[in-house]
Amino acid sequence: GQLGGDLEAGRRHARAVADKLREVLARPCELDGSSYVSTASIGITLFPKDREGVDDLLREADIAMYRAKEAGRNRVAFFAAAMQAEVEERLALEQALQRAIVAGGIDVHVQPQFDADGQEVGGELLLRWLDPARGPVSPARFIPLAEETGLILPLGDIVLRRACQALARLHAAGRELHLSVNVSPRQFRRDDFVERVQELLHETGAPAGSLILEVTEGLLIENWESTLARMQRLVALGVRFSIDDFGTGYSSLGYLKKLPLYELKIDRGFVADTPDDPSDTAIVQAILSVARHLGLHVVAEGVETQAQADFLRANHCGGLQGFLLARPQPLADWLDRQLGVPEGLPLAAD
Repeated sequence: GQLGGDLEAGRRHARAVADKLREVLARPCELDGSSYVSTASIGITLFPKDREGVDDLLREADIAMYRAKEAGRNRVAFFAAAMQAEVEERLALEQALQRAIVAGGIDVHVQPQFDADGQEVGGELLLRWLDPARGPVSPARFIPLAEETGLILPLGDIVLRRACQALARLHAAGRELHLSVNVSPRQFRRDDFVERVQELLHETGAPAGSLILEVTEGLLIENWESTLARMQRLVALGVRFSIDDFGTGYSSLGYLKKLPLYELKIDRGFVADTPDDPSDTAIVQAILSVARHLGLHVVAEGVETQAQADFLRANHCGGLQGFLLARPQPLADWLDRQLGVPEGLPLAAD
C-alpha cells in the first residue's frame, strides 16, 4: 500500500516496516533443541519514479541491500542515485582490470628492504596498474576489487611467477637476496596453491629459501588446521612465511608458537609515530621483544625518518623498509642494478 503522501513520509514508514522485519527475524527460533537467530540486510527504494519499471525498482533495492551489507550487515539502506553510479564504475573498473591482466598491463615493482647495518637484503613485490583511461589506479582501490571478483588469482600468479623468475636470475649470478610476495587468503586457500608454488620453483629454478610469502593475520582465523597443514607443506619445500601488518588483525600471540613462521612485519601505522608517541613506541618494542624471544625476524614498514630508523635499530629491529631507505621501483630496473647490467642494456624479456 501507499507509505505516505510525500517522499519523506514514505521513507519514515518504509524504515519502520524494515525495522519491524529485522526485529521479527532476530527473535530466537528453536530447531531440534537448539536456538538460532537470523539477521537481515534490507535495501529499500521508493516509487513512483519517471520511466521506471518493476525491473528497475528491483535492481535499485538490490543495490541498496548490498550497500547495507557493506556497512556491516543487519542494517537498512535506501537506494540513492549515487549508488547506481558507483555500481557502474565498479563494473567498468573490473572489466578494465580484467583486460589489463590479459594484455600484460599490470606491472610489478619492488620496494627494497635493508638490514640494521644498511645492507640491502631483498625486497617486497608490489603491483602497479596504469590504466589508459584512468591513469595510475591505486592498489588500495583495485586489490580489494580483485579479491571480491576472483581476479586476485591471476594477479597472484603474475606476482609469484615474476618473483621466481627474478630469484632464479639472482641465484644464477650469485646474488642471494630474498623477495617477499603478498598472498591473499583467497589465493592461499586454492586447492592447488602448494602445487602451483612447487611448479613455479621447479620451472624457474628459483631457490625456495629466498621466497617469502606474506600472509595477513586474518588468514589464521578460519580453517586453522587446514591453514597450518598448507603452511607446513610449503615450509617443507623451503619457502618462508611472514605475517604482514602484524598487530592490526587477529593478534593472538598463541599462534606464533604453533605456526612455522620466519618473520613478522610491523605495520606502518605503528612505525609512523615512533619514537614520539609513547603508545606506538611501546607496541613496537613489545613486538620486537616477543619476536626476539621466539627467534623471529622482524621487518618494520613505512620507515620515513631518520629518528624512526635510529629507534628501530636501537631496539634490535633486523629489517627496515620505507621511503627513507628506498622507494618502490620497477622490478626490471631493480634486477638490472642487482645484476650489474649497464644502463640501456635490458635483461632478456620474461
